[in-house]
Amino acid sequence: MTTSSPRSGSEPPAAEPSRAYALYHPAVQRWIYNRGWDRLRDAQERAAELIITGERDVIIASATASGKTEAALLPICSVLARQHELNAAAGVAALYVSPLKALINDQYDRIVDLTEPLGLRVHRWHGDAPAAGKARVLRAPSGLLLITPESLEALFVRHADRVRRVFGGLRYAVIDELHSFVGTERGAQLQALLHRVELAAGRRVPRVALSATLGDFAGAAEFLRPRHGPEVAVVASTEPGGEIRLQIRGYVDPAAPAPPGQEPADRGAIADHLFRTLRGTDNLVFANSRAAVEVYADMLAQRAVRAGVPAGFLAHHGSLSKEVREHVEERLKDPTTPVTAVCTSTLELGIDVGSVDSVAQVGAPPTVAGLRQRLGRSGRRPGRPAVLRVYVAEPELAPGLSPTDALRAELFQSVAMIELLTASWYEPPDTTGLHLSTLVQQVLSTTAQHGGATARQLFDSLCASGPFHRVDQATFAALLRDLGRHDLLQQQADGVLLPGREGERLISHYSFYASFRTSLDYRLVADGYTLGSLPVDRPILPGTFLIFSGARWRVISVDTAQRVIELTAAEAGRPPVFPGTGGEVADEVRRAMRRLYRSSETPGYLDATARTLLAEGRAAFHAYGHATHRVFSRGPETVLFPWRGDRIMNTLAVVLAGHGLHIGQDGLAITAGNCSPAQLLDVVRKLAAEPAPDPVALAATVRAKAHDKYDRYLSEDLLNLAYAARALDVPGAWTSLAELASLPSPAG
Repeated sequence: MTTSSPRSGSEPPAAEPSRAYALYHPAVQRWIYNRGWDRLRDAQERAAELIITGERDVIIASATASGKTEAALLPICSVLARQHELNAAAGVAALYVSPLKALINDQYDRIVDLTEPLGLRVHRWHGDAPAAGKARVLRAPSGLLLITPESLEALFVRHADRVRRVFGGLRYAVIDELHSFVGTERGAQLQALLHRVELAAGRRVPRVALSATLGDFAGAAEFLRPRHGPEVAVVASTEPGGEIRLQIRGYVDPAAPAPPGQEPADRGAIADHLFRTLRGTDNLVFANSRAAVEVYADMLAQRAVRAGVPAGFLAHHGSLSKEVREHVEERLKDPTTPVTAVCTSTLELGIDVGSVDSVAQVGAPPTVAGLRQRLGRSGRRPGRPAVLRVYVAEPELAPGLSPTDALRAELFQSVAMIELLTASWYEPPDTTGLHLSTLVQQVLSTTAQHGGATARQLFDSLCASGPFHRVDQATFAALLRDLGRHDLLQQQADGVLLPGREGERLISHYSFYASFRTSLDYRLVADGYTLGSLPVDRPILPGTFLIFSGARWRVISVDTAQRVIELTAAEAGRPPVFPGTGGEVADEVRRAMRRLYRSSETPGYLDATARTLLAEGRAAFHAYGHATHRVFSRGPETVLFPWRGDRIMNTLAVVLAGHGLHIGQDGLAITAGNCSPAQLLDVVRKLAAEPAPDPVALAATVRAKAHDKYDRYLSEDLLNLAYAARALDVPGAWTSLAELASLPSPAG
């Protein structure tokens, strides 16, 4: 099927002069002229004056490969070039924060190409950047600094005496891929770091954020400048996107398991189609886990061997070494060596891998925003459409198949996400979290930076005027007491707080700079070459077979002291166990799924099998009575279908478990193991008639609440606060309960 991508301001008439172009520095104008541009993009026209005046923070939202980076950097470099001509530069003039080291490396040459004629230097600072370049920044800060949040954190901790000098003359802060930060612990860290940069500079520094997939501009603006979101200018491009060609391909997983040593039929059929369709061209195949990446990369590589053709299928994920990942990226950029990268979200963001011919998604996408990012990797050549294929496997209809499986939920979720994508809907940013784990990190980092601080100074800088403004004084005082109890902080006689012994231990380790939990990985080495690293939560013994980096290996030895696993090539293998990942399914996605079940329309982008699976899912939906009922009997269990997002589903599960029910939650449904449908509906109606509980009190009924990196240092009371903010939606759950209570009695 062919469609148009979501429209992302109107295109000015060709005869209309460019106001933005007139505002640029002459050298920037020459740069544009030398590239043969016949016009500026919509976002570039509208962002220029806002950025040059610097009176407001700016969000630039437009599709991938639409010139967002230039929309920010052309006006910024114009300002910096004029400043450079006046010899007014003192320190880094523009800070460019990126979520990925690889994205910084990728942007570096592109930005240098623009800044070099202007006499502006560009510096890289991340874990793999040369030490000489970092020393140059500290010795003679200037120009543009490209950096990750973790390296910015390290700069504050390890070079505290240089921070004011480095950022004293800062004019702009740019945040690339804003959507990747919003609502995360890493995003809370970034907010804190940007605030601390402004404290070091002694003034407000205009922020410019870039993104292709924002579902709620107000929420994104509030994230960019906490408590001042309405003052942020949003430049959302309305230029038409390119043509999209998409297809969902359906597959059936046989009820009988595959014989030992044979591929499951559904996976094998998907791999066959990928091999036939993608061989000899550049493509990205997104799988939803590192294990799935390894499985499909191996199956595709085996097919290439059997066909006697070059191995053009390579794995790419975060556990592979930098060298392995960069090799795949270079192969994608090289037009003479066609390659298909089977990857996780590592290639979802804006790393330049050239213009791939198509994108494939195996399994339902994790989020609509993620699907938009992935789709944007294709269709970058003029006149070429973006091509997306989604592969979905559902279990074979057989006796004993659960009603949930019969609904073909993965197919319906995939269709719902594509329908929302084409309607330009993306998940709204989550700005409700307290992020107490990251606040712990920032308290320690701030005390390390300043050689100590009082409780009042910490609260004022991080909470009262800083990004953790949802944390009140009482909560902050409780957090400090927890840190003292665990010896992360100690208080001097004059009230100054310093890192305690445990705090010093944390700060001195390189892992401190990341706000997210990092595992102790084992390095995988074959013939002296490091393939990558593997989080080992269970024993791996010599003789074990592995699939890693898309190839098959046998474990020769395991060095537990050095955490090294030696490998040699083998004929067999199985993917290792990686920690689970996945996005939170939004409320609107589940609502869209239910609308699809009730509809009679069949999207034109489904293949024959997918159309059959859609029809089967709809038939099951109506046969089981889902159109009018939400509570069903399944043997000794009762199953509840709220048709709501994961956060509301989690809240409902917590509430029902608090009423003595044995609750399980699996995707669409909540299962109660010790009550009848009538009894469950009685509980639902009783709850709906009661006032909604306090979320913190509800969180107190949950046992396992530690989730983020430093949660282990928080008291039960603080864990309750953090869990309530992160994982519960009580108003949404009570709306759902009222809806459920109004429905007819349960279906038998």
